[in-house]
Amino acid sequence: MTTLPTTGSLRPTRTETRALGPVEVTLQDRDRTRPFLLLHGGGGVTTMAGFADLLAERTRSRVLLPTHPGFGGTPKAESLTDVKALARTYVALLEELDLTDVTVIGNSFGGWLAAEIALQKSPRVSAAVIIDGIGIEVDGHPPTDVSGLSPAELRAHSFHDPSKAPVPPGGGTGPSPDVRALIGYTGPAMADPALAGRLGALDIPVHVVWGESDRIVDPDYGRAYAVAIPRSTFTLIPRTGHLPQVETPEELLGALLDLVN
Repeated sequence: MTTLPTTGSLRPTRTETRALGPVEVTLQDRDRTRPFLLLHGGGGVTTMAGFADLLAERTRSRVLLPTHPGFGGTPKAESLTDVKALARTYVALLEELDLTDVTVIGNSFGGWLAAEIALQKSPRVSAAVIIDGIGIEVDGHPPTDVSGLSPAELRAHSFHDPSKAPVPPGGGTGPSPDVRALIGYTGPAMADPALAGRLGALDIPVHVVWGESDRIVDPDYGRAYAVAIPRSTFTLIPRTGHLPQVETPEELLGALLDLVN
């Protein structure tokens, strides 16, 4: 295990790499005692890092933000063939860290992953939050194929106000999905036809949160996600697209605290 503290904060963020059998996971750890596991989507860990800071500071909680193996240039073990395998890896991580009462929060692909982690029925996980998740199939509401979109089109589909899309320090067009890394877990369809049916087995509270202006997976898709989960609540955030944690983080934080407080 390697550990590197992030300077410039009274409560530093530690970045470490943990070996879980053949799998290596690079993890940002914001330790505030109360455990949250945050799971990024196809845009990578940068789409969740700012919200991880906000959540840690406002709640004084322990906030874990892993980089999914294969994203951001990190290694990916051959055993990580699908979303279920990655979910098992993160349950093993919670075991390794000896955490309990964990709330798992995921956006987009991370939302699908949060659902799969909850389906593992680990006693260490007490609640889950799915934020504009993908993974299910909903008649009449297919997810947008982002692979052929221009950067401007992608911003328009992902944000209520495209001007809020972050611009990297070196310029560029902001976060875009790592399609190759994503497909490595989801397959080309980026969905599991059986997932909606399997969600009926969930027995923990699940909060499904959706951006009202999401054009990647629309709000009716989100409502279908919530309907498939027995103990779910559904919250629609106005003036928000596919990445609430980037576009309207304060509103998202308020919705999450309604669940965990």
